Amino acid sequence: MLNIGDKAPEVLGRNEKGEEIRLSDFKGKKVVLYFYPKDMTPGCTQQACNLRDNHQALKKAGYEVLGVSVDDEKRHQNFIEKHELPFTLIADTDHRLTELFGAWGEKSMYGRKYMGTLRTTFIIDEEGKIERIIRPKEIKVKEHAAQILGK
Repeated sequence: MLNIGDKAPEVLGRNEKGEEIRLSDFKGKKVVLYFYPKDMTPGCTQQACNLRDNHQALKKAGYEVLGVSVDDEKRHQNFIEKHELPFTLIADTDHRLTELFGAWGEKSMYGRKYMGTLRTTFIIDEEGKIERIIRPKEIKVKEHAAQILGK
């Protein structure tokens, strides 16, 4: 599990187009790397749309947004098209990145326990170090951009 001050990995994974995404692609910018459970679900859609609606403010503040879930590239493409998302989604189908960042863990729904993605956001500074972590219990999906911007 990565913590504040740790260096983020160079290779982040493949996006919705199958292209390799590297941290160095965003040199000189802060990266919002947000892990979410699943495309097309209510909470994840609210979070993505909040980031979409505030995308210009985030860019103006020097942030690049990257979403990560264990959904595949095709599902990411559909999610992006349906909600007109202006940012990249990483298809972490093997959970490698999600586990490395500590965003994979035990969840519970209706008394049933299972493993899944823990909604977590990492702010990575211009040098590739983790500057801030917004933990699962802190994230407000309808106000996530304001949380990132510190408003």
